[in-house]
Amino acid sequence: MTLEKTMNRLHNLANPDVIKSKKERFGIDPKNSLGIYHKDFDVLAKEIGKDDELALALFDTGIYEAKILCSKIYTPKNLTEDMMDYLSEGFDSWEICDSFCMKLFIKNMWALHKTIEWSKSEKLYTKRAGFVLMASLVTSDKYAQNSIFKVFIPIILRECEDERTHVKKAISWALRAMGKRNRDLHMLAIETANKMLEKNASTSTWIAKDVLRELEKTNVKCHDYPRDKYRV
Repeated sequence: MTLEKTMNRLHNLANPDVIKSKKERFGIDPKNSLGIYHKDFDVLAKEIGKDDELALALFDTGIYEAKILCSKIYTPKNLTEDMMDYLSEGFDSWEICDSFCMKLFIKNMWALHKTIEWSKSEKLYTKRAGFVLMASLVTSDKYAQNSIFKVFIPIILRECEDERTHVKKAISWALRAMGKRNRDLHMLAIETANKMLEKNASTSTWIAKDVLRELEKTNVKCHDYPRDKYRV
Protein backbone atom coordinates (compact mmCIF):
# COMPACT_ATOMS: atom_id res chain seq x y z
CA MET A 1 0.00 0.00 0.00
CA THR A 2 1.35 3.44 -0.88
CA LEU A 3 1.77 6.27 1.58
CA GLU A 4 -0.95 8.26 -0.17
CA LYS A 5 -3.47 5.41 -0.01
CA THR A 6 -2.61 4.69 3.62
CA MET A 7 -3.04 8.32 4.64
CA ASN A 8 -6.37 8.43 2.81
CA ARG A 9 -7.48 5.40 4.81
CA LEU A 10 -6.40 7.04 8.05
CA HIS A 11 -8.26 10.25 7.22
CA ASN A 12 -11.38 8.23 6.40
CA LEU A 13 -11.19 6.63 9.86
CA ALA A 14 -10.83 10.00 11.60
CA ASN A 15 -13.27 10.62 14.44
CA PRO A 16 -13.22 13.86 16.48
CA ASP A 17 -15.01 12.07 19.33
CA VAL A 18 -11.94 9.87 19.84
CA ILE A 19 -9.74 12.95 20.26
CA LYS A 20 -12.14 14.37 22.83
CA SER A 21 -12.43 11.08 24.71
CA LYS A 22 -8.66 10.57 24.92
CA LYS A 23 -8.18 14.08 26.23
CA GLU A 24 -10.89 13.77 28.87
CA ARG A 25 -10.13 10.22 30.01
CA PHE A 26 -6.37 9.91 29.59
CA GLY A 27 -5.00 13.43 29.20
CA ILE A 28 -3.78 12.63 25.68
CA ASP A 29 -3.91 15.79 23.57
CA PRO A 30 -1.24 15.49 20.86
CA LYS A 31 -0.73 17.76 17.89
CA ASN A 32 -1.81 16.63 14.41
CA SER A 33 -4.24 13.99 15.70
CA LEU A 34 -7.02 12.50 13.59
CA GLY A 35 -8.74 10.46 16.28
CA ILE A 36 -8.84 6.75 15.41
CA TYR A 37 -9.89 3.72 17.44
CA HIS A 38 -7.19 1.13 18.09
CA LYS A 39 -9.34 -1.67 16.68
CA ASP A 40 -9.31 0.17 13.34
CA PHE A 41 -5.52 0.45 13.50
CA ASP A 42 -5.25 -3.29 13.99
CA VAL A 43 -7.43 -4.05 10.98
CA LEU A 44 -5.44 -1.70 8.76
CA ALA A 45 -2.08 -2.96 10.05
CA LYS A 46 -3.09 -6.56 9.33
CA GLU A 47 -4.11 -5.60 5.81
CA ILE A 48 -0.80 -3.83 5.14
CA GLY A 49 1.47 -6.42 6.75
CA LYS A 50 5.10 -5.61 7.50
CA ASP A 51 6.42 -2.74 5.40
CA ASP A 52 9.41 -0.90 6.84
CA GLU A 53 9.63 1.73 4.10
CA LEU A 54 5.97 2.65 4.48
CA ALA A 55 6.27 2.59 8.27
CA LEU A 56 9.04 5.21 8.27
CA ALA A 57 7.23 7.32 5.71
CA LEU A 58 4.17 7.29 7.96
CA PHE A 59 6.24 8.24 10.99
CA ASP A 60 7.80 11.16 9.15
CA THR A 61 4.39 12.68 8.32
CA GLY A 62 4.16 13.83 11.92
CA ILE A 63 0.52 12.72 12.05
CA TYR A 64 -0.15 11.16 15.45
CA GLU A 65 -2.03 8.11 14.18
CA ALA A 66 0.43 7.57 11.35
CA LYS A 67 3.16 7.22 13.98
CA ILE A 68 1.13 4.63 15.88
CA LEU A 69 0.56 2.67 12.67
CA CYS A 70 4.32 2.74 12.08
CA SER A 71 4.83 0.85 15.35
CA LYS A 72 2.51 -1.89 14.11
CA ILE A 73 3.94 -2.51 10.64
CA TYR A 74 7.71 -2.09 11.11
CA THR A 75 9.64 -5.38 11.23
CA PRO A 76 11.18 -5.65 14.74
CA LYS A 77 14.29 -7.60 13.71
CA ASN A 78 15.17 -4.91 11.15
CA LEU A 79 15.46 -2.17 13.76
CA THR A 80 18.94 -0.82 14.34
CA GLU A 81 19.99 0.94 17.52
CA ASP A 82 20.17 4.24 15.62
CA MET A 83 16.66 3.73 14.26
CA MET A 84 15.30 3.12 17.76
CA ASP A 85 16.88 6.40 18.87
CA TYR A 86 15.44 8.20 15.85
CA LEU A 87 11.94 6.92 16.51
CA SER A 88 12.10 7.69 20.22
CA GLU A 89 12.94 11.31 19.41
CA GLY A 90 9.47 11.59 17.85
CA PHE A 91 7.54 10.47 20.93
CA ASP A 92 5.12 13.19 22.02
CA SER A 93 2.73 11.30 24.32
CA TRP A 94 2.77 8.32 26.64
CA GLU A 95 0.50 6.44 24.21
CA ILE A 96 3.00 6.74 21.35
CA CYS A 97 5.84 5.79 23.68
CA ASP A 98 4.06 2.74 25.04
CA SER A 99 2.87 1.57 21.63
CA PHE A 100 6.41 1.51 20.24
CA CYS A 101 7.87 -0.11 23.34
CA MET A 102 5.25 -2.83 23.71
CA LYS A 103 4.55 -3.57 20.04
CA LEU A 104 7.93 -3.06 18.39
CA PHE A 105 10.97 -2.34 20.55
CA ILE A 106 10.41 -5.22 22.96
CA LYS A 107 10.82 -7.69 20.07
CA ASN A 108 14.24 -6.35 19.11
CA MET A 109 17.70 -7.45 20.25
CA TRP A 110 18.51 -3.93 21.49
CA ALA A 111 15.63 -3.80 24.01
CA LEU A 112 17.67 -4.52 27.15
CA HIS A 113 20.46 -2.17 26.12
CA LYS A 114 18.07 0.70 25.41
CA THR A 115 16.25 0.11 28.68
CA ILE A 116 19.44 0.86 30.60
CA GLU A 117 20.51 3.73 28.35
CA TRP A 118 17.17 5.52 28.11
CA SER A 119 16.52 5.33 31.86
CA LYS A 120 19.21 8.02 32.24
CA SER A 121 17.71 10.37 29.66
CA GLU A 122 16.47 13.82 30.61
CA LYS A 123 13.87 13.70 27.81
CA LEU A 124 10.44 12.87 29.20
CA TYR A 125 9.25 10.20 26.82
CA THR A 126 12.66 8.73 26.10
CA LYS A 127 13.09 8.16 29.81
CA ARG A 128 9.59 6.75 30.12
CA ALA A 129 10.45 4.40 27.26
CA GLY A 130 13.31 2.99 29.32
CA PHE A 131 10.96 1.98 32.11
CA VAL A 132 8.13 0.82 29.85
CA LEU A 133 10.65 -1.46 28.14
CA MET A 134 11.74 -2.62 31.59
CA ALA A 135 8.18 -3.57 32.51
CA SER A 136 7.68 -5.22 29.13
CA LEU A 137 10.85 -7.31 29.37
CA VAL A 138 9.85 -8.54 32.82
CA THR A 139 6.47 -9.74 31.61
CA SER A 140 7.30 -10.97 28.10
CA ASP A 141 10.52 -12.94 28.53
CA LYS A 142 9.36 -16.17 30.14
CA TYR A 143 12.78 -17.80 30.20
CA ALA A 144 15.20 -15.14 31.48
CA GLN A 145 16.83 -15.69 34.85
CA ASN A 146 16.41 -13.32 37.79
CA SER A 147 19.94 -11.98 37.41
CA ILE A 148 18.81 -10.09 34.29
CA PHE A 149 16.12 -8.20 36.16
CA LYS A 150 18.10 -7.55 39.33
CA VAL A 151 20.18 -5.16 37.22
CA PHE A 152 17.10 -2.92 37.10
CA ILE A 153 16.92 -2.38 40.87
CA PRO A 154 19.78 0.17 41.18
CA ILE A 155 18.34 2.01 38.17
CA ILE A 156 14.90 2.21 39.76
CA LEU A 157 16.36 3.45 43.04
CA ARG A 158 18.49 6.01 41.20
CA GLU A 159 15.59 7.48 39.25
CA CYS A 160 12.70 7.19 41.72
CA GLU A 161 12.73 10.88 42.60
CA ASP A 162 11.86 12.05 39.09
CA GLU A 163 8.68 14.05 39.71
CA ARG A 164 7.29 13.89 36.18
CA THR A 165 4.00 11.99 36.18
CA HIS A 166 4.68 9.86 33.11
CA VAL A 167 8.08 8.86 34.44
CA LYS A 168 7.11 8.00 38.00
CA LYS A 169 4.12 5.96 36.80
CA ALA A 170 6.39 4.00 34.46
CA ILE A 171 8.87 3.32 37.28
CA SER A 172 6.02 2.02 39.44
CA TRP A 173 4.81 -0.12 36.56
CA ALA A 174 8.27 -1.63 36.08
CA LEU A 175 8.71 -2.49 39.77
CA ARG A 176 5.18 -3.89 40.10
CA ALA A 177 5.73 -6.05 37.03
CA MET A 178 8.98 -7.34 38.50
CA GLY A 179 7.21 -8.14 41.76
CA LYS A 180 4.68 -10.30 39.95
CA ARG A 181 7.20 -12.31 37.94
CA ASN A 182 8.08 -14.83 40.67
CA ARG A 183 8.21 -15.12 44.46
CA ASP A 184 11.88 -14.15 44.75
CA LEU A 185 11.49 -10.99 42.69
CA HIS A 186 8.28 -10.30 44.58
CA MET A 187 10.24 -10.07 47.82
CA LEU A 188 12.97 -8.02 46.14
CA ALA A 189 10.43 -5.55 44.73
CA ILE A 190 8.85 -5.06 48.16
CA GLU A 191 12.30 -4.57 49.69
CA THR A 192 13.08 -2.00 47.00
CA ALA A 193 9.82 -0.13 47.64
CA ASN A 194 10.67 0.06 51.34
CA LYS A 195 14.07 1.52 50.48
CA MET A 196 12.24 4.18 48.50
CA LEU A 197 10.21 5.05 51.58
CA GLU A 198 13.45 5.58 53.49
CA LYS A 199 14.37 8.37 51.06
CA ASN A 200 11.52 10.36 52.61
CA ALA A 201 10.89 12.22 49.33
CA SER A 202 7.45 12.86 47.88
CA THR A 203 7.93 11.14 44.52
CA SER A 204 9.77 8.06 45.78
CA THR A 205 7.14 7.73 48.53
CA TRP A 206 4.34 7.91 45.94
CA ILE A 207 5.99 5.19 43.84
CA ALA A 208 6.67 3.00 46.87
CA LYS A 209 3.09 3.19 48.11
CA ASP A 210 1.74 2.49 44.63
CA VAL A 211 3.95 -0.60 44.41
CA LEU A 212 3.20 -1.87 47.90
CA ARG A 213 -0.52 -1.32 47.46
CA GLU A 214 -0.50 -3.94 44.73
CA LEU A 215 2.25 -6.32 45.78
CA GLU A 216 1.15 -6.67 49.39
CA LYS A 217 -2.36 -7.79 48.51
CA THR A 218 -3.10 -11.23 49.90
CA ASN A 219 -4.35 -12.41 46.52
CA VAL A 220 -1.49 -11.08 44.38
CA LYS A 221 -0.49 -13.65 41.77
CA CYS A 222 2.98 -14.30 40.38
CA HIS A 223 3.59 -15.64 36.89
CA ASP A 224 6.28 -18.07 38.09
CA TYR A 225 8.73 -17.28 35.29
CA PRO A 226 10.95 -19.07 34.44
CA ARG A 227 8.68 -22.07 34.84
CA ASP A 228 11.56 -24.57 34.93
CA LYS A 229 12.61 -23.02 38.25
CA TYR A 230 9.35 -22.02 39.88
CA ARG A 231 7.03 -24.80 38.74
CA VAL A 232 8.98 -27.98 39.16
